[in-house]
Amino acid sequence: MSARSDSVPDVPVTTLLPDPCTLCAGLEGERVSGRLRCAWCHWRVGDIPDPDLERPTVEVVYYLRYAERIKIGTSTRPRQRLAAIRHDELLAFELGGRTLEQQRHRQFAALREGGEWFRSAPELLAHVAALRCRDPWRAHARWTSAALRRIA
Repeated sequence: MSARSDSVPDVPVTTLLPDPCTLCAGLEGERVSGRLRCAWCHWRVGDIPDPDLERPTVEVVYYLRYAERIKIGTSTRPRQRLAAIRHDELLAFELGGRTLEQQRHRQFAALREGGEWFRSAPELLAHVAALRCRDPWRAHARWTSAALRRIA
């Protein structure tokens, strides 16, 4: 499980972490410039989040699919929020809060089926595809890690 490029400096070399990441519990690591970090959130191995610091708030707009509909909502605690909503699939996260959510609701208003649910149409699916990464939780972990590094 290793990818290496000897001719290009700072190309991440992937490996397994000795222990799960202390920030996001990811298991994959990457070595960049000689330093080992989590491949998911980029938290440096060995760094411990300061327990006296409040965890940063990361607001996201989420896109959930249930059958042929898509819910566009927002949360600062997406794991808890998504656990409370019936859905088939988490499609994507977008970094932003209530203002961005309202902007997306206006943008896709013609597709609204009620509340925060929208018809799954090509224009909405194209927007989601443009946001999508392999795993939306990886993006969330990176945003959380970056916010924590800013306040540390």
